Amino acid sequence: MMTSITVTGPHAGMAPVLDGVPLADARMALILVHGRGGTAEGMVPVARAARATDAALIAPRAKDNSWYPYRFLAPQEENQPWLDSALASVEHAVLMAAAAGIPATRTILVGFSQGACLSLEYAAHAAQQGRVPVAGVVALAGALIGDPALDRVADPASANVLADARVILACGDADPHIPEALVRRSAEYFAALGAQTDLRIYPGVGHDIVGDQIEALRTLVETVRAELPA
Repeated sequence: MMTSITVTGPHAGMAPVLDGVPLADARMALILVHGRGGTAEGMVPVARAARATDAALIAPRAKDNSWYPYRFLAPQEENQPWLDSALASVEHAVLMAAAAGIPATRTILVGFSQGACLSLEYAAHAAQQGRVPVAGVVALAGALIGDPALDRVADPASANVLADARVILACGDADPHIPEALVRRSAEYFAALGAQTDLRIYPGVGHDIVGDQIEALRTLVETVRAELPA
């Protein structure tokens, strides 16, 4: 199994922020992916609010605090090479946990806004490769990346590839950046891959994190914690 990756492109050399339990001592990990204009450090309170007190926290950092230059609705090729570099940054964080002995079954990927879109895209790319990258993905105000006119359909050959993964998509229906229809379409895509999909749409909520989203993450953390070997 590969345990390291070299990040090339715009995000090369951007070392992730490490917090929480040291990797050498942790039994589970949270990968925290910030949004456009946000910071890696700014994602740490999300994990703390979810009571992930026994987890290593790995927060990748984007060059100039942005993972890709255009909206997530743009065709993927327009956001290259930033998008591939961003996906590699997330992979690097996941493999950091793996190298410390924390497998995918004990790793949760959490993203907000642009980071939520990137987290979902990372999981989708992994599924295309026939692998389960993490135990769960929590996408706070995000959807799959790419031109919405090109409806993405899950490959029937990958129907159950994410059967052991949990995917939470949580977004407000008044979000000015993330259309509700695309969040729902993304949920359908992951359900087609066999993921245990939890779609949460909040009436009247804009581009923000609300308490129920933190509770959903907390429940997932507790679920993974309960599955740890004695």
